[in-house]
Amino acid sequence: MTSTERVWITSRARTRLQTELHQLLAQRNIVVPDAASDAYAHSTALRAALQARIHHIQELLGNALVGEDPPDDGIAEPGMVLTVHYDDIGETETFLLGVPDAADGAIEVYSMQSPLGTAIAGAQPGDQRTYRAPGSATISVTLLHAVPYGRHRPRSLVER
Repeated sequence: MTSTERVWITSRARTRLQTELHQLLAQRNIVVPDAASDAYAHSTALRAALQARIHHIQELLGNALVGEDPPDDGIAEPGMVLTVHYDDIGETETFLLGVPDAADGAIEVYSMQSPLGTAIAGAQPGDQRTYRAPGSATISVTLLHAVPYGRHRPRSLVER
């Protein structure tokens, strides 16, 4: 992700990321053993990973479009809940096109950079796209439905 790329996340995801960031920033103040210690190399690697995660979360939050639903135009884009049909196996799947790292746990999330996300971006209901998943043959998928996240009703609520 570049520093100018806007990303779509839910309000719940923003809250979760802010909490995680606060916790990570508090951990940043933990004392690192001195260079003579056996734990120094391990501790240094952990601090580098911690800093990388802090930077990633700060970048996500700084570029976030929080809960702003895209237009309800049926086009596959970030912030839309998509229902697709895998043509070769006859199965359907519903997922949010967004930032997996900022998932709120309510629905599966695929990024725009994933093979499926890249293929389905810009599709309208009825459009068929193909993509190659890592280590597999070409997969054919048809977009059945696309609604903004805020208008999506989980299947468990619909069936009641």
